[in-house]
Amino acid sequence: MILDQIVEDKKIRLTEHKKRISPAEMRRMAESTKKQPASFLEALSKPGISIIGEFKKASPSLGKIESRIDLTERIEEYTDAVDAISCLTEEDHFLGNVDDFQAIRAMTPLPMLRKDFMIDEYQFYEAKAIGANAILLIAAILDDVQLAAFYQLATELGLDALFESHDEHEMDRVLNCGARITGVNNRDLNDFTIRLETTKTLSKMVPEDCVFVAESGIVEDRDIEFLAECRVDAFLIGRAFMESDNPRALANHWKEVYECRLR
Repeated sequence: MILDQIVEDKKIRLTEHKKRISPAEMRRMAESTKKQPASFLEALSKPGISIIGEFKKASPSLGKIESRIDLTERIEEYTDAVDAISCLTEEDHFLGNVDDFQAIRAMTPLPMLRKDFMIDEYQFYEAKAIGANAILLIAAILDDVQLAAFYQLATELGLDALFESHDEHEMDRVLNCGARITGVNNRDLNDFTIRLETTKTLSKMVPEDCVFVAESGIVEDRDIEFLAECRVDAFLIGRAFMESDNPRALANHWKEVYECRLR
C-alpha cells in the first residue's frame, strides 16, 4: 500500500536526518526556539469559513505539480487571502523539505502547519525548531499510545495538532484522545481515491466545540457547496491553489461561495 511505503521511506529519512543533527541537538534547538505568536487553532476557530492554503511540489496521486507563480508571489497571495498555510516536508513522495518550510516561515505571519508523516519525537522537536505553529497527526499510521504521547509532546512544545481521520473508527480514536482540531482526509491514503462523502459521514461524530477541517479533493465550486452542508469550519486546499495563477482570487471566491450557500 502507498501509505505503508511512505512510512517506511520516512523511517529511512529519519535515520539520515539524525546523523546530520542528533536528537539531543534537535531537542536543544527546539527548546531554544521561541513559540510562534500566531495560533493555528484561533485562525480556524473564527466565525465563518477558514482556509488553509497548502504549498506542495508533488503528490503520489498527482505527480509533480508545476506552479504557475513563484514562491514569493504565492505566499504573498496566501497571506492576503487564506487563514493559515500548510507546507509539505515529506521528501520522497511529495518532494517537500524543511528548507521550503523555513523559507515560507520567513515570508508570512500566518500560522503554519508542518504537514508530514509524524512517527518519531524527533520530528516534533524539528517542527518547533523550524517555526511551525501546528503539526499533523495521522490516525492511520499511529496507535492510541502514540497518538496520546505525540499530542502531549506537541502541546508541551506549544504546537497545535491537526488530527486526521479517514473512517469512523479513526475518528472515534481521535476524539477519545481529546482532539481540539480534527480533520477528515477525503483522499484514501491507501489507494488515493477521493470521496467528499467521507467528510459528510464523519461530520456527524464531531462535537460542536471541536474545529472541523475538510482536507483534499476540493477543486471546484460544487465541492465548496457540498462541504458547506457538513458543518465544516475550515478547508485545507492544495492542488487547486497550486495549479492556480491567482490563489488570492480563488480563495476569496470560495469564501463567498461558502457564505452564499449558507444563506
